[in-house]
Amino acid sequence: MDIGALRERLAGELLQPEDDGFSDARRVWNVRADRSPDVVVRCRDSGDVAAVVAYARETGTALSVKGGGHSYAMNTVGEGGVLLDLSLMKAIELDRDAGMAVVEPGVVCAELDRATVEHGLATPLPTVSSVGVAGAALGGGSGYLSRKYGLSLDNLVSVDVVTADGKEVRASEEENADLFWAMRGAGANFGVATTLRFRLHEVPREMLAGQIVYPFEDAPEALRFFRHYIADAPHEFQCYPFMFRVPPIEAFPESFHGQPALDFVFCHADSGAAEVVEPLRELGEPILDLVGPLPYPEIQQSFDAALPAGQRYYSKAHYLDELSDAAIDAIAAHVPEMHGEFTAAYLEPLGGAVGAIDRSSTAFAGRDARYSFHILSGWTDPSDDTSVMAWVRSFHDAMQPHANGGVYVNLLGEDESARVPAAYAENYSRLAELKTTWDPDNLFRMNHNIEPVR
Repeated sequence: MDIGALRERLAGELLQPEDDGFSDARRVWNVRADRSPDVVVRCRDSGDVAAVVAYARETGTALSVKGGGHSYAMNTVGEGGVLLDLSLMKAIELDRDAGMAVVEPGVVCAELDRATVEHGLATPLPTVSSVGVAGAALGGGSGYLSRKYGLSLDNLVSVDVVTADGKEVRASEEENADLFWAMRGAGANFGVATTLRFRLHEVPREMLAGQIVYPFEDAPEALRFFRHYIADAPHEFQCYPFMFRVPPIEAFPESFHGQPALDFVFCHADSGAAEVVEPLRELGEPILDLVGPLPYPEIQQSFDAALPAGQRYYSKAHYLDELSDAAIDAIAAHVPEMHGEFTAAYLEPLGGAVGAIDRSSTAFAGRDARYSFHILSGWTDPSDDTSVMAWVRSFHDAMQPHANGGVYVNLLGEDESARVPAAYAENYSRLAELKTTWDPDNLFRMNHNIEPVR
């Protein structure tokens, strides 16, 4: 099949570098990924996806896949080859009686939240609203609702997939169960999801949420308190200890502008549960104390301003079995030296429904950890690349002795292919065997790649 034949088969658009819209189509959230494919196909339906996969397979052309375009590791767009752009596939269908949402792969979290919450329903999604639903769910998908209802992938009921042979198949507990197992945690390696069906849960339209920000000098004692506090907190409650530099905005006293701080960012499904949060307000003198009921979609967008599109980003992460004194000391030593205007480090408490599921039941293997720890640097000037990334690596190395060796695959950086087996732990060997069955030529390799068994 040549380009002309591919174009004839499409309901969507085929763009080449000289075409209007090509530059916008190749652009993604992390501008370090300044790459130019040879061809972009903006798909309209699963038939378009199947045609592009067939073209890539038959011609030996490298294939990259873009949904929300939010990959920390910049796997979304390749240099050369064909970019399969799913961002136009935006359909959302709700079956309120069945408690189900049917979602196409171009949908981002904000869009699904808006569609479901007006009916008092939601499924667990990440806390940055511009993230693509499909990409998040196929790697994990954790957020404010996860301690109560599990990961995004735990709420997947079925996935329609275009596989490496160009076939459209359904993966569920009843159909292609081995593929369904693999898609829930390692989905990018096994095909292109064209429809995802999520279980929905009843949620209040408003929840208790807010931020309680302390000077960073208070962080060691506050984190020592937090590790015991969160262990006893109800699963309806989630709180992220978030470390950043205070931005120069009116909400913060000018004397703290540019200084490191510890921010407890939280959400409780009960808008009247202020007593749960009260202990976090009594750890010292907060720089900022904002607590109150908020609409759930607003809560889901609370991190957006801190992670705007069009910046340079670099990511590293660990799983921790405990937040030890030594780990807190490492955090206290490195945060004050953070580089980058949009840089932050945070802890995500796990447990609850995430840990209640056996880690062999899906490809996702990080269920036993107590915390996920993420260092995410963000900056504007390319001349700062070396210093910012060196600080991230130094901080990551300092936390390694306190980590359990695992990592959430969606948080891996572009230089961490050697850590992919650690992300899947004992599930990796089964994934490699299934990769051999479903994608023996490794067509789907622009990802945190699991190679077929040779």
